Amino acid sequence: MNRILACRELRARAPQTALSWFSSLNISRSVHGLPFATVEAEEISGSQPAEVLNLVQGKWKKTARWNTILDPLNGEPFIKVSEVDETGIQPFVESLSKCPKHGLHNPFKAPERYLMFGDISAKAAHMLSLPKVFDFFTRLIQRVAPKSYQQASGEVYVTRKFLENFAGDQVRFLARSFGVPGNHLGQQSHGFRWPYGPVAIVTPFNFPLEIPVLQLMGALYMGNKPILKVDSKVSIVMEQMMRLLHYCGLPIEDVEFINSDGKTMNKLLLEANTRMTLFTGSSRVAEKLALDLKGRVKLEDAGFDWKILGPDVQEEDYVAWVCDQDAYACSGQKCSAQSMLFIHENWSKTSLLSKMKDLAERRNLEDLTIGPVLTVTTETMLEHKNKLLQISGSKLLFGGEPLKNHSIPPIYGAIEPTAIYVPLEEILKGNNFDLVTREIFGPFQVVTDYRSDQLPLVLDAVERMHAHLTAAVVSNDPLFLQEVIGNSVNGTTYAGLRARTTGAPQNHWFGPAGDPRGAGIGTPEAIKLVWSCHREIIYDVGPLPKQWEIPPST
Repeated sequence: MNRILACRELRARAPQTALSWFSSLNISRSVHGLPFATVEAEEISGSQPAEVLNLVQGKWKKTARWNTILDPLNGEPFIKVSEVDETGIQPFVESLSKCPKHGLHNPFKAPERYLMFGDISAKAAHMLSLPKVFDFFTRLIQRVAPKSYQQASGEVYVTRKFLENFAGDQVRFLARSFGVPGNHLGQQSHGFRWPYGPVAIVTPFNFPLEIPVLQLMGALYMGNKPILKVDSKVSIVMEQMMRLLHYCGLPIEDVEFINSDGKTMNKLLLEANTRMTLFTGSSRVAEKLALDLKGRVKLEDAGFDWKILGPDVQEEDYVAWVCDQDAYACSGQKCSAQSMLFIHENWSKTSLLSKMKDLAERRNLEDLTIGPVLTVTTETMLEHKNKLLQISGSKLLFGGEPLKNHSIPPIYGAIEPTAIYVPLEEILKGNNFDLVTREIFGPFQVVTDYRSDQLPLVLDAVERMHAHLTAAVVSNDPLFLQEVIGNSVNGTTYAGLRARTTGAPQNHWFGPAGDPRGAGIGTPEAIKLVWSCHREIIYDVGPLPKQWEIPPST
C-alpha cells in the first residue's frame, strides 16, 4: 500500500516538475507548437544564428565565450555555442561533488525514482512518436551532421524505441538483485547493482541524438548524476533533447550539460573526481583519459571495421547494396563503418565490384547521401589515397576525387565515395599494415581478395588490428562462419548472408570486445555493465547456536 501511495505521489509530482520548468521559459521562445523547443531547424542561418547554452545547478546559463559553428554545407556562421573555459568549471565541480558515491537513488534509497524514470521514458518516447517532434529532431540532426533524411530519422527512431523499451517497470528491473543461501540459519548473501554517483558522458558528433540519449538515460536509470558533454558542432541537438526531457518530468537538477573544449573538460573531470566516465570517440583521446582518470573509464573508441565475404556466392545485388550502405552511409562517419572488405575469390569472379561502383556513384549532395566530412579534410583523405596507391599492386577501384559544385567550407572534407584495392600479401607487410589499417572517418574503404587457402592470412590481419568494434561475416556456410567467428573478437559481429557492419538498432548490444574498458550501449546488459557496479550485502542476523562459547584464538 505504501508503495502504491508513493507511486501516486511521484506521478502527481512529475508533471509539476515539467510545468515549473516550462513556466520558467519565455513562452515566446517555444517554436511552432513544440513546447520545449527554442529553435526551428530550417530557420537557423547566418542571419538567424541559434544559441546553445549550458545547464548547471538547475539553470540554463550563458558564458562570455562563444564558439561559432559554421554550417557544414555553406560555411555560414549559423550556431553560437556558449562554451565554458577553465575559469568557469567551478559550478559544475560543486554540483557533481554534492552527489554522494551511493548516487541519487539505489535499491535502498529513493527507489521511487526507478518508477519516475520509467514514466519519463514513456513520456519522452511518446513525444518522439509525434510527427512534428520526430521531424524536428530529424531536420536538426541534418543541419549539423548532414546525412540523408532516412539516416537521420533512423537515429530518432532508435532513440524512441530505446525509450519505449525502458518505460513502465523496466528501469527497476535493471536493478534486479539476487540472493544465495548462507552457511547457517540467518545468513544470506544478496547481490545488488549499485550506482557510481557523479559520472561523466563525453560523446562525438556523428550521432548527435542517439549516442548521448542512450548513455545519458542509462546513467540516470542506475542512480548516477551525470555531466554530459557533446561535441560543440552538434550539441544543439542534445540541448533541445534536454529541454524535451525536462518537459517530460526529468528534474532539472539531475543532469549538468556543458559545452567546452577538450582541455577544459579534462580539467573538470580531474577536479570533480567523477567516479566513472563514458567516452565515445577517438582512440587517442580515449587512451589519454584512461591514464588521467586512473582507469575509471568505459570506452567505445575508434573502429576499423572489417567485412569478410565467404565462399558461397548468392544474392549479389543485396550484398553489393549492404556493402555500399556500410561504407558510405552518413559519408562513412560511423564508428561501425566498413573500413576493409575481404572478398573471396568466388566473389571476385562476379560483378560485385562494378555494382558497388554504380551504387557509390548515385550518391549525391542534393539528398545528402554523400556530404561533408566533419573531422577529416579533403586534403588529408586524398593524401591517404595517394599513399595507398604507392603500395605495389594497389589500384583505385572508384572515387578518389574531391566533390564538385559545392560550398562546403575547407575546414571539412568533401570527397567522392572511395575504394582502393590493395593485395592481401602487401597489406600484411609490416611497413604497410599500419598505413592500410589507418581509420579514415569518411567515405573511404580498402578492398582486397583472398583464396580459400589464404583464410589464415585474413584471420591474421583481423587479429593484428587494434580496434574491435563491429564486423561482418557474409556467408551461410556454417563451417566458414564457425572458423571466422572462433578466430576473431569484434564485440558486435553480424554473421550470415544478410550480415552488415552498421545500422545497429536498440535491441542488441553494440560495443567493442577484447578490452576490459569496453563500453556497450542500448541493452539492459550494456546499461548495467557501464553505469553500475556490483555490491554484495551479506545478512547474518542469527540466532547463535545454543551453548555457544568463545572459541580458542586462531
